[in-house]
Amino acid sequence: MPQPIVSHPTASQPTVLEARALLLDMDGTLVDSGAVVLRVWGRWAARHGIPMQRVEEVVHGRQGHESMALLLPDRPMADNHADNARMLAEETADLDGVVPIPGAPAFLAAIAALPHALVTSADVALATARMGAAGLRMPEVRVTAEDVSASKPDPEGFLKGAAELGFAPADCVVLEDSPAGVAAGLAAGMCVLGIGAATAGYGATVTVDDLEQVTVERGADGSIRLLITRG
Repeated sequence: MPQPIVSHPTASQPTVLEARALLLDMDGTLVDSGAVVLRVWGRWAARHGIPMQRVEEVVHGRQGHESMALLLPDRPMADNHADNARMLAEETADLDGVVPIPGAPAFLAAIAALPHALVTSADVALATARMGAAGLRMPEVRVTAEDVSASKPDPEGFLKGAAELGFAPADCVVLEDSPAGVAAGLAAGMCVLGIGAATAGYGATVTVDDLEQVTVERGADGSIRLLITRG
């Protein structure tokens, strides 16, 4: 478990989380794509007779073929990869209802000059489409499905993101919303800022409802200070 640089000065002051670089998940963290997930995965679940509630327990944060392997453990992986390719195309074309998570535009603007990377289980096409549909700036450094051999909750993506930015894992803070993503960040030896109250149950270091509760400051030494306030 990482040792976070977190301070809780008083009940009336913000929690402060310090880092030198930020690693950002996309879906559920910056982009609300829930409506698309329900439509595309709902059709897949219906074809295979799997309750959508069960599907939602595993799909968030993982690459599609990894989720299918959990849901249909006896199915050949070749079939999962084929289905995943078709579903990625469907998701990339279906942008109805894709919107930014509250506070995401201002947050991305605030960190524009600070070290940060996108680390997502989406491929390049899907990430580009969803960030564009939500009106969000795409970070220059990004780790997508094409760049890793293992999906979250494996820490590979976050470790690659840290390496791309030139920072040690302990210097990074991950922003995540899913159980798989939180687990991946912690396994990478990083602090995790959980987006959404449910992330407290996943083990996130600190949690917020959304990015409207996060203010960014840059320290004189180049450090990043995330000030977390709650209404």
